Amino acid sequence: MSTQLASLRLKKNEDRRIKQGHVWVFSNEVDIVATPLKSFEAGQQVIIEASNGKPLGMGFVNPNTLICARVLSRSPKLELNMKFLKKRIQAAQDLREMSFDKPFYRLVFGDSDGLPGLVIDRFGDVFAVQITTAGMEVVKDDIVQIIDNLYHPQAIVMKNDTQSRKLEGLALYEEVVLGEMPDELIIEENDTKFSIPVEGGQKTGWFYDHRMARGRLQTMVKGKRVLDVFSYLGGWGVAAANAGAEEVTCVDSSEFALDGVDTNAALNGVAEKLVTIQGNAFDVLNALRADGQKFDVVIVDPPAFIKRKKDFKKGSEAYRRINEIAMRLLEKDGILVAASCSHHMTRDNLLTAVQSAARHIDRNVQLFEQGHQGPDHPIHPAIPETEYIKTLFFKVSPTW
Repeated sequence: MSTQLASLRLKKNEDRRIKQGHVWVFSNEVDIVATPLKSFEAGQQVIIEASNGKPLGMGFVNPNTLICARVLSRSPKLELNMKFLKKRIQAAQDLREMSFDKPFYRLVFGDSDGLPGLVIDRFGDVFAVQITTAGMEVVKDDIVQIIDNLYHPQAIVMKNDTQSRKLEGLALYEEVVLGEMPDELIIEENDTKFSIPVEGGQKTGWFYDHRMARGRLQTMVKGKRVLDVFSYLGGWGVAAANAGAEEVTCVDSSEFALDGVDTNAALNGVAEKLVTIQGNAFDVLNALRADGQKFDVVIVDPPAFIKRKKDFKKGSEAYRRINEIAMRLLEKDGILVAASCSHHMTRDNLLTAVQSAARHIDRNVQLFEQGHQGPDHPIHPAIPETEYIKTLFFKVSPTW
């Protein structure tokens, strides 16, 4: 039996973004006289109303955050319950099955799948769940139950150790909440196998978002000498070796990550092609240059150098510098793959950074291919923040 939800009323003219399709309500948009924010509990379901009392939809609220509410449905008659969650997760599943014939993908991508603050990565029979909103935390047990009912998984692990949970007043933890984790978890991507450290690994253990660009790279590397910078577990580098690269060098600051590269190289029978170097990427690349090393292909896929808007100037300079050093390591007419996972570093910003680097060292660059986040990371057209992955493929030549 449904219950009457409380109302969260917006100020006059503050409903325009919501009417245009966005789902975030900011605290300064709320009429706190009519509906005081402090009267709500974190994660409480509400009816979001325009200033005239007309319902805009159903969502949940967190009175303690800048984004104080998120719209779940334009229908004020629905509630966030087992039925609602199951329908949204099944819709997300249908979209993934259009693109992937094996069960390795991001099953739910937050706002883009109508489930704000919920990410589910599927690794075959193991599911990694990450919750970053109080509203989803309230229905955590329902989420686990639905995954169990739909997929009968071997294990479900909560990867709730991301720092963004602190903004919502949520505790950080990692826990296997159903079943038992296998001794080794192997996924397949672009005909390459990877052993994934879900427990203890970065984020949910793997980054599916660059999958399509990594597949494109595989068509370019046969017989080439490849350098994979910020390699993590070798998503680019091991895939390149598996596609016929002659030699691959993977660089990462993490010993844990490079142990994973070695494991994945062996898993694909390409261990003899792989070399790993642990260290700061800028330092390692400068050392390789001093040693006279050259590569046919260099991939630069760093962590987000620009996590906040105020970091833009410093971060964009870091993108420029690392791509400049990468160009210096390329053979004549080599390929530079410049990637970014920062929403604040737009495609045009990244293109400008690479062009600036090229001019600084008197190189000519031609952008001949572009990569985008995979179809398991759909974009919500009204929410620019859901689009963050970009990959640019350049031919780098002496100046004309």
